[in-house]
Amino acid sequence: MNYSPKTVFLFFLSCIVLIFNYGLVTTAASNVGLNYGLLGDNLPPPSNVINLYKSIGITKVRIFDPNTEVLNALRGHRDIKVTVGVRDQDLAPLAASEDAVKAWFATNIEPYLADVNIAFITVGNEVIPGPIGPQVLPVMTSLTNLVKSRNLPISISTVVSMANLGQSYPPSAGMFTSQAREQLTPVLKFLSQTSTPILVNIYPYFPYATDPVNIHLDYAISKSKAVVVQDGPLGYSNMFDAMFDAFLWAMEKEGVKGLPMVVSETGWPSAGNGDMTTPLIAATYNGNFVKHVDSGKGTPKRPSSRVDGFLFATFNENQKPPGTEQNFGLYNPVDMKPIYKLF
Repeated sequence: MNYSPKTVFLFFLSCIVLIFNYGLVTTAASNVGLNYGLLGDNLPPPSNVINLYKSIGITKVRIFDPNTEVLNALRGHRDIKVTVGVRDQDLAPLAASEDAVKAWFATNIEPYLADVNIAFITVGNEVIPGPIGPQVLPVMTSLTNLVKSRNLPISISTVVSMANLGQSYPPSAGMFTSQAREQLTPVLKFLSQTSTPILVNIYPYFPYATDPVNIHLDYAISKSKAVVVQDGPLGYSNMFDAMFDAFLWAMEKEGVKGLPMVVSETGWPSAGNGDMTTPLIAATYNGNFVKHVDSGKGTPKRPSSRVDGFLFATFNENQKPPGTEQNFGLYNPVDMKPIYKLF
């Protein structure tokens, strides 16, 4: 039976329509996670946000506190691994009482265990080093004992910043400040007992913005093809790897070797600081981070250990401080349209 070219074209066109209508075309999942911040008064409903994640293939999400609306929206989406934060202001009462930790878990985590894939609980966000830093380890210990007693597949850790480093250049000179050694080293040694990752926020944007004369943009946004920093036998073509490895070196100087490290936050603002913060520059840095993670490659110091991490953040949040802080988002909150193409 012979068909006209027009008939064949219409047949294939109808097939394409059916494929899209019935969801047979899916976005390839990335290994990169997204931070889901809520400091905005114009954010879309959490159910819409979860649908966005599904549509772009996001399988890891980090929230900064056990927000009930977000966790309820995640019910039934067990293909999304969720990291839930303990709020900084809750650390003091939790550190003082194991019963308080059990009550916190019963209220904020227990109701979601059956249908939300909670993979991590992070105790505090960038509170080490600082006044409440010593409260982290007792809460981590209590939560770790709790999940172990229940045989729950939830890892307990904390989120720290590069402010723990007193020196970071060259990477092999990386070392912690005295306060970080006092507060962070015991946490790292605790984590090393179970090989649980430490979560670290790494932002090349901030050192670049502080010293754009001596730090080249291509190096900061992982665009350089050539080695920029030679550190003994190790060569660095991008600042992210150099910062990551500086933290590894600092841990090793405290006797902590081989501890996994997850990048809890990284990103680049698309506005707020003139020519340093444009959508094109932000798209380049974030796109290169996605490629780094999805490549499965490590850093010069740990070439066989793939980098794992989360971009910051899903939306521009208008209740953050004005300037760059409000412009780290990948999407506009009002219409949920991308600020630049990434996924």
